[in-house]
Amino acid sequence: MRNVIVFVEHKGGQTRKVTFELATEARALADALGGKAHAVVLGGGAGGLAERIKAYPLDLIHVSEDGDVDRFLIDPAIDYLERVAKSAGPSLILVPNTMYGRDVAGRIAARLNAGMAADVTQFGVEGGRVACTAPKLGGVAITTCLFKNTDYGVATVRPNAFSAQADGSGAEIVAIEKPAGRSYAMTIEDDVEEASGELGLEEAPAIVSGGRGLGGPEPFETVLKPLADALGGAVGASRAAADAGWVPYSLQIGQTGKTVSPQLYIACGISGAIQHKVGMRTAGTIIAINKDGASPIAEFSDLVVVGDLFQIVPELTKLVKESKSS
Repeated sequence: MRNVIVFVEHKGGQTRKVTFELATEARALADALGGKAHAVVLGGGAGGLAERIKAYPLDLIHVSEDGDVDRFLIDPAIDYLERVAKSAGPSLILVPNTMYGRDVAGRIAARLNAGMAADVTQFGVEGGRVACTAPKLGGVAITTCLFKNTDYGVATVRPNAFSAQADGSGAEIVAIEKPAGRSYAMTIEDDVEEASGELGLEEAPAIVSGGRGLGGPEPFETVLKPLADALGGAVGASRAAADAGWVPYSLQIGQTGKTVSPQLYIACGISGAIQHKVGMRTAGTIIAINKDGASPIAEFSDLVVVGDLFQIVPELTKLVKESKSS
């Protein structure tokens, strides 16, 4: 494999942070392999989104606004992706590890007779071969797998596992010719989304997380949530808090939970075991509030506030609200 191809998941031109994370990582991998970094953007709004993606370090962005991509289920997108892959030559294809992305990855891997790695959190290049690191068995084991000597490989990548970095390089945008002689049977009649009413952890610009130091479920609502709301963010938790039943596992951040990459991460009463660090290490600024200034989280925090979180967090919330009102 020499080239790297990013499949861009979006809806009407609106995409997630993982798109820009994959574009940045594609550049690093392509440089290590001696190839080019590509992206594939398909369906309604693809052209406008491609203009946004141009700010990231890609060489080529392949675009089609073919209505069939939105009208029919997945197969048209796979046809276009296969066309780009075969035109580019031996490539690693990066797909976000989402419900839709996993479906795309499995289908394109079958089309190309390619190896596949799932939920990848780290890449390496060893002797011209790509190594993929991913947690397995709920995080009990961490595996590193090498693709066999095949022309193509497919990897689904965990959102927020990598940082996004625009460089303004201005990739070339090229149109993809529509695959000929294809017909599709499964149409999308309706697309229904159920809003949760809460900002998702993966997309939150700020996260306030709690751990064992909160002592129970109530402080997540009465202490942490007001600060998260004031910051326009979301509440997260450590595994210890989730295992204790204080919060649902959907809020758990870490090796066996979600991987997040907010601009600001505030850890309250969290010791900072390596399993938690894995889930938030790409955060912009990390602040720890803890009674123990020597806890492990202090080693990788930008700022450590030593003291009682039940006194510090309400005061911080008050200051944030006052600052916003003024």
